[in-house]
Amino acid sequence: MVDPTFRPRDLSAIPLFPLPNVVLFPRAVLPLHIFEERYKQMTVDVLAGKRQVAIALLRPGWEKNYYQRPEIDPIVCVGTILTHEKLPDGTYNFLLQGHTRARVIREFGEGQWAYRVAELQPVKETKASEAELSEHRQRLISVFDEGTLLATGIGRQFRQLLSSPLSTSDIADLIAFNFLEDVALKQALLAEGDVGARVARTLAAFEEMHPALQPVSSSSLPKPSLN
Repeated sequence: MVDPTFRPRDLSAIPLFPLPNVVLFPRAVLPLHIFEERYKQMTVDVLAGKRQVAIALLRPGWEKNYYQRPEIDPIVCVGTILTHEKLPDGTYNFLLQGHTRARVIREFGEGQWAYRVAELQPVKETKASEAELSEHRQRLISVFDEGTLLATGIGRQFRQLLSSPLSTSDIADLIAFNFLEDVALKQALLAEGDVGARVARTLAAFEEMHPALQPVSSSSLPKPSLN
C-alpha cells in the first residue's frame, strides 16, 4: 500500500486518465482495465517511471469529443499503481491507490504524448484535529454499530477502521468512494479543501443515503399510547 504520508515531489507532468462517472479519493483503491492504445502506452510509460496517474472526471458532453480532449473537472486525484498485469492481448489490469487531491494548472500540447499530461498543484487544505472531528467519528461508529451494515463484509471492515488510528478524514474519503453514488457530490467532496466541512458533508450524505442505518435516538422513538 502507499505510505499515507506520501506526497509526490514532482507534479509537473502527470498523466491524466479521464473517466466518466468515476471519482478517486486518497487511500481508495481503483481497479482499472486498460485497452485503448493511448492508455496502454501511458501504462508502459508510468510503469517505467514513478507509477503516477491522475484520475479526472469527464464533464457532461464528453462523448462528442472523447478521442480528442473532452472537458474535465480541474480537480483530480493522483494515485500510484500498486500492482499490474499485462494480458496476452496486450491490455493491462492494474490497481491504482489515490493519495493526493490536486488541481490541473495546465495541460501540455498535443504531440508530446499520445495521452493527456498536465502540470498539477496539490489542493490546499484547512486541517481539522481529531478532537474537532470526534463527534463525527462517534456518529459514524453509531451508524455501523446500530444499523445493518455489520451484517456485511464491507461494513465490518469499516467498523474496524473506525477502531483504528486511521484519521477520520481518511475514513470519510473511503466512505465517499465506497458508499456514495452521486458523482457530482463525490467530485465536490474531492474538491473541498476544508477538512471539517468535507467530513461533515460526507457524513450527512451517507446518513441521508442510508436512513435505515442511522442510529435511533430516544427522542425519535414512538410515544406510548395512553388508550
